[in-house]
Amino acid sequence: MQRRELMRLLASAGALPLLASLAPLARAAGTDNWQADFEAADAPWKTGFATPPGDLPLTRATVRGRFPDAVAGTLFRIGPAGHDLGGERYHHWFDGDGMVHRFVIDGADVRHQGRYVATPKRVAEVRAGRRLFEAFGTIPPGVEPPTSADSINVANTSVLPLQGEVLALWEGGSATRVDARTLETLGVKTWRPDLAGMPFSAHPKVDPDGTVWNFGVSSSQGLMALYEIGADGALRRAAAVPVSDIGMVHDFAVTERHLVFLMPPLVYDGKRKEAGASFLDAHVWRPELGMRALVVDKQNWDKRQMLTLPAGFLFHVGNAWEEDTPRGTQIHIDYVRSDNADSVFTTNRELMRARIARSTRPHLTVATLNLATGEATQKTLPLEAEFPRIDPRRVGLRHRQVVHATQLRPDLPGFGAVARTDVETGRSQRFSYGPRSIVEEHVFVPDGSKPGWVLGTVLDFGRQKTVLSCFAADHLAAGPIAQATLPYALPLGLHGAFVPA
Repeated sequence: MQRRELMRLLASAGALPLLASLAPLARAAGTDNWQADFEAADAPWKTGFATPPGDLPLTRATVRGRFPDAVAGTLFRIGPAGHDLGGERYHHWFDGDGMVHRFVIDGADVRHQGRYVATPKRVAEVRAGRRLFEAFGTIPPGVEPPTSADSINVANTSVLPLQGEVLALWEGGSATRVDARTLETLGVKTWRPDLAGMPFSAHPKVDPDGTVWNFGVSSSQGLMALYEIGADGALRRAAAVPVSDIGMVHDFAVTERHLVFLMPPLVYDGKRKEAGASFLDAHVWRPELGMRALVVDKQNWDKRQMLTLPAGFLFHVGNAWEEDTPRGTQIHIDYVRSDNADSVFTTNRELMRARIARSTRPHLTVATLNLATGEATQKTLPLEAEFPRIDPRRVGLRHRQVVHATQLRPDLPGFGAVARTDVETGRSQRFSYGPRSIVEEHVFVPDGSKPGWVLGTVLDFGRQKTVLSCFAADHLAAGPIAQATLPYALPLGLHGAFVPA
């Protein structure tokens, strides 16, 4: 099948997994008690999943210490924030309308601003005072079928600073343009007229030369869109490739010569969707498929190879790099692996009722893919992990250090510490924020030839405040050298990116 025809099919499929079916989506009307459960819960951490009533104006934080000159700039973050509307609460953390944040950092001065991303979905629903469309894991009562990919876009997962703007990213539809200085929503990003509404996933990778790579998945059609974008923000290439039994793919990696997709055996079942299941519940765990590794040649997307690892589930990848050996080209990729997908089905649902439901623990894992022999092996490190990040200058190149959240605790819905781990030796250093804090993603900020800095946020639910911390990367266990405490708590978010001043 020609690429042109594949692109037409992908676009006709609504260009995103969430439009896998346009069958009637109305759920039998009834009393939804999730909002009541949430309000009645006495969990002190539930602030992290509350809904801010509106945008948050630029506000100065209380700063202890001084943020280094290399960290002068803006940390952009985003996450689900609009969890309830009109007395109805979403049934999954990932469903909430996105709120984008900026932390403007200048030495001893840190200011924060947060604004909801004014997607067409949010604008229409706020105007109506109720939910109008289904979401990833929730089908509210009385909703109508979506009219387009971006009519249900929540723009809540990650951000990509590009050419003076910030793109707010979601799994299933267009990137949404946001003004980097005001956080005003500017509309969807259309890379090319025939790509309008196509999936542009939430974890693009940026090569050291500035080239941006990304993908998007249409589960119902078994297609994956691929993108190559120049450092100038101009689209170079886009095409769609067929992938049988495509899994729920959230993240990927690049090397110098390849794109690498780890596909867990969580596979879309169209019959479940037609029967009225949410998009999430239309997926089936098929461990017999294993964890498939799809490797695509960067220069020639028709050159693809599939390798298989033991079955497991993942959200996030740290980095990948490749080397030519006497046994052939080998790709090394580190990722966060769980034994199954319980976290997405159960854990991230019960949070919406301020309840904790334990799932299998995710661990930092290093896999090796031999492209000559087809052999795929992996080693799991004894480290609980999530939100892995590396020095952005090493994307696609050999690296050793990964910054990640760690230290799961049974009484909290998340992690209590940040760590920096050597993926070759397994040695790790960590800083624990204490028993009344929930760690969010931390990013690595380069500083020339120096070791660099680690920058990230934490919800201090004991004080009901969000705190931004900065660590010396090589002395992370010594604790933060500077902290900025906001006078309020923000909803727990997902991903971010730092832009130097």
